[in-house]
Order: sequence, then C-alpha cells, then structure tokens
Amino acid sequence: MKILLFRKGFTLIEVLLVIGIIAILASIVIVAINPTKQLADARDAQRRSDVNSILNAVYQYSIDNNGDLPAGITTSVLEICASGAASCTGYADLSVIEGDYLVKIPADPKGPTSPETDYTIVQDANGRVTVDAMAAEETIPITVTR
Repeated sequence: MKILLFRKGFTLIEVLLVIGIIAILASIVIVAINPTKQLADARDAQRRSDVNSILNAVYQYSIDNNGDLPAGITTSVLEICASGAASCTGYADLSVIEGDYLVKIPADPKGPTSPETDYTIVQDANGRVTVDAMAAEETIPITVTR
C-alpha cells in the first residue's frame, strides 16, 4: 500500500511571482495617483482662495471708505505684509482690513517667513487692483485683477 504525502504551501517561484505582480501594480497606482501633483494642486487652490479673499476685502474696505483704497496699496508691486509682523517697511501694509474684512492676512500655504506672505498687490494707472500669488506651483500664474 502506497502512502501519498501532500505538502501544503507555496513554492519559491510562486511567492516571487506574486511579489513581482504586487510591485508592478503598486508602481502603476503610485504613478496614477501622483501625490506630489495632488499636494501642489491643493496648495494652488488655497492660493486662489487667498488671492480672492484679499481682493474682496480690499474692495469691501473701499466701498466702506468712499472709494479710498488702503494706504498700503501703491502703483509699485509690493509684497503684502503678514499679520502681526513687527515692521512692514518695504511691504504693502494691509493691516487696516484685518478684523473687519479678514480675520488675518493670509500667507502662502508653504509657509513663508514673516513679514512675507508671498502675495503681491499693485494698483495700475486705471485704478484697478491686482493681487498675485508669487509661489504658484503650476505653470498657470495665479493673478486676479478687479
């Protein structure tokens, strides 16, 4: 009488094949998801929101003050001074819109150093105000003019 012995388990070739397939699928998923681009897109969305918030607050201030813009806005492109900065010399000081129009002046999502925000503001010869996000990560610049 013969006794048949069956071993349960996987051969080395089967295990290596499965690991290889999982590695290939994982690399395809990582490339498809592209977390670096997703994070850059999220930061640019925040920048678009910040630029619009600043411009809306400036125009709301203007409406409430007989058409006068905050004194920090000039015809020279200036970086907006951050909330709570010790000195805003050389920057556009928009502290007058804090509190009533904005909780605080937004700063770039990547976290610039005070007194910088990485947002600029300028008034052109026609009186239009432009706010720009200097650190946009996509090829399309983030600029709003009103």
